[in-house]
Amino acid sequence: MQHDDTIDVRAEERFDEARLDAYLREAFAKQDDLPALEGELEVRQFGGGHANLTYLLRYLQPQGEALELVLRRPPLGPVAPKSHDMKREYRALSVLWRAFSYAPRAYHYCADPAVLGAHFLVMERRDGVVVRGAIPEVFGGGADEVANRRISEAIVDVLAELHDVDPAKVGLDDFGRPEGFLARQVRGWGERYERARTSDLALPGELVRWLEANLPESPPPALLHNDWRLDNMALSPSDPGRCTAVYDWDMCTLGDPLCDLGTVLVAWPAPDEPAAGPGAMPTHAPGFLAREEAVERYCARRGVDPASVPYYQVFGNFKMAVVLQ
Repeated sequence: MQHDDTIDVRAEERFDEARLDAYLREAFAKQDDLPALEGELEVRQFGGGHANLTYLLRYLQPQGEALELVLRRPPLGPVAPKSHDMKREYRALSVLWRAFSYAPRAYHYCADPAVLGAHFLVMERRDGVVVRGAIPEVFGGGADEVANRRISEAIVDVLAELHDVDPAKVGLDDFGRPEGFLARQVRGWGERYERARTSDLALPGELVRWLEANLPESPPPALLHNDWRLDNMALSPSDPGRCTAVYDWDMCTLGDPLCDLGTVLVAWPAPDEPAAGPGAMPTHAPGFLAREEAVERYCARRGVDPASVPYYQVFGNFKMAVVLQ
């Protein structure tokens, strides 16, 4: 069953489909383990997301079935250096699927802007239900406490599974610089705030100094998604606790895994807190794990001391403040 949130391609985000089709047919034909591209190409666009442009490529094959692929490229216009890194995402997804079943397999990366106007990657399509600001009707519309709890448990459990992956087994043990990772992150986000600030508030500077002075000892490095939240996951329509895919890997790296936990906790408001920032999850739904329960569940699965987590939640909130600024 398809849960299709595609739209017609927006006028300003169209490209030469015939040129892309010819390029992909030639590229896929050169590699034996890639699917054959037969039939007419149909292009649609995924309407969700806030940055990278994502398209559905459907090859309407002669036997009546459709081969579905996903194309991702950076947004239009200038982008910051090292952001929207399709090459990084391709490298991660070309191998991660072997050890982490929720990662779609990336098939091809194109660095030539003449094809599409930007570099891009093509990967397999993974179907599922993406939960955004509210629990959809297929999972009870927020009224099913069991379904709500299953969804919240999946967020934590799949993240723990990612952090348990041995990077060396998939050739990603050099995928970043884990030594000093957290200190560089704190310094880098402080610098981003200074470039973006529009008023002379004292608190952000005080907070950066606190983060720098209270750096915890990081746990062993792990693969980070770096934008972990519910709307970057797809869930099975028949079981809200079963993840079918995790999306948006362009910031994946090797570093302190608790940074991922801190990121998702920012989008996990408590019952007495309003939703803040993009990606806030429907945590007020009855049965949904409380933020403290989510921390306890993750820490129990990975043998982490829960006392170390508040620092990362503070850092996660600071990063969101910088994004909003």
